[in-house]
Amino acid sequence: MDNVWLASALWIGLALLASIISIRIAMSVALVEIMVGAVAGNIIGLELTQWVNFLAGFGAIMLTFLAGTEIDIAVVRKHVAASVGIGVLSFLAPYLGVLVYAHYAIGWSWPEAQIAGISMSTTSVAVVYAVMVETGLNKTELGKIILAACFITDLGTVLALGIVFAHFDLWLALFGAVTAVALWLLPRFAPWFFTKVGHRVHEPETKFISLVLLSLGGLATVAGSEAVLPAYLVGMALAPAFLSEPELPHRVRIIAFTMLTPFYFLKAGSLVDFGAVAASAGLILVFLLLKMATKFAGILPLTRVLSFEAREGMYTTLLMSTGLTFGSISALFGLTNHIIDQRQYTILVTAVIASAVVPTLIAQRWFMPRAVTVEEHRDADAEKSHV
Repeated sequence: MDNVWLASALWIGLALLASIISIRIAMSVALVEIMVGAVAGNIIGLELTQWVNFLAGFGAIMLTFLAGTEIDIAVVRKHVAASVGIGVLSFLAPYLGVLVYAHYAIGWSWPEAQIAGISMSTTSVAVVYAVMVETGLNKTELGKIILAACFITDLGTVLALGIVFAHFDLWLALFGAVTAVALWLLPRFAPWFFTKVGHRVHEPETKFISLVLLSLGGLATVAGSEAVLPAYLVGMALAPAFLSEPELPHRVRIIAFTMLTPFYFLKAGSLVDFGAVAASAGLILVFLLLKMATKFAGILPLTRVLSFEAREGMYTTLLMSTGLTFGSISALFGLTNHIIDQRQYTILVTAVIASAVVPTLIAQRWFMPRAVTVEEHRDADAEKSHV
């Protein structure tokens, strides 16, 4: 479509439709946007122009950043065994299981099988964070444990992709050095800057955050990495500042969820080719089931060891079985670098997208825990200490 305004109206109209459907059926808007994008992409065709790709990419960056700001270090320290244990097993079990299956069972080459294992190992920070915010679980200890475990899982994915396929050169070293310096300076500089500029209608704080994310994202791209990778770490670095300024994350969320993330989720759905899906439906289903089975085998027994309630353990396992952002990034990395072909990419990215929908739908419908806030937990602990 040559008319950029009508094209914009179409995308925003689809986002609004997804919001209305989400309200009517009580399902996460992120999942509905994926499904609406898939239907629209196959029926009317959604043109992925440069501006759409930018907004979708920026939406992924902002979602990943906001998820990082939700990490409560006090909760992570209190539940370090749960966060790290769940996160490590969430990455390792599907990575090894899918790797072995792809190479030995269906004959994919070793690099192709590596891409498959990495793509299926992820947990979607974007989907999990969107669900957490909508349900209020982002303010609970369970929600913060899940978000911290997501970080550990995706850190494993990033390290695997980097170690196996990265080109180690000066640009990558420069990116690592600049990111390390930024993470050291931000917790010191950002609170001072936010205090100095104050709350203004022109949002200097949001502009500052966007500048940091886009700069590091651009440097990551130059280094042959992905723009979303430093966003989570920046979010973690600024988490204390966000906790002390509760209005700031609220304003950033409004911008992200209104104008950016719908493009990301709609685009993710539009990449699904129903014809290719039908031709490879059996293999897509195998990859989806294998991902979920290996996640369950690794995580669910651990939740029992960690004394999670049965409902919370199942909910945690299902959400950790989701995938989208880093899974699709890993699959696209393989396609762009000619490691996998178009058919293999379609199989992997469709299984990844399905993993964003199926486990989350089951979790929300049948295993949704009560949202007990961190403050309620602390009050309960205080009462126990006085008994």
